[in-house]
Amino acid sequence: MSNRIAVRTRSDSLSSHILPVSGTMIGVCTTLIGLVKLAATRHGASHVDEYAALVAVMFLASAMTSYLSIRWSYRARLSIRIERLADIIFLCGLVGITLVATLFAYQVI
Repeated sequence: MSNRIAVRTRSDSLSSHILPVSGTMIGVCTTLIGLVKLAATRHGASHVDEYAALVAVMFLASAMTSYLSIRWSYRARLSIRIERLADIIFLCGLVGITLVATLFAYQVI
């Protein structure tokens, strides 16, 4: 059995799933920011929009790294490393948006 990693195909990589979902989550964060800005006139200012913007940047980083993983699939080892990074960033973004939503629901932020 060879230790050599073959060229990865687009369909077998996790990055092909992370990329579109990260883009969607950026849209979710943008919608949240817009809704919070509308509600701020009625309920007062909060920091939810700022935190949602930071999480959107996390999803952007996840999308960019997953794109690079797909783009450099001919360099299998590098592609796998970048894909792992995309996965970690994506999971941090999910945890972040969940924390923002939870703290917002309990009116902490």
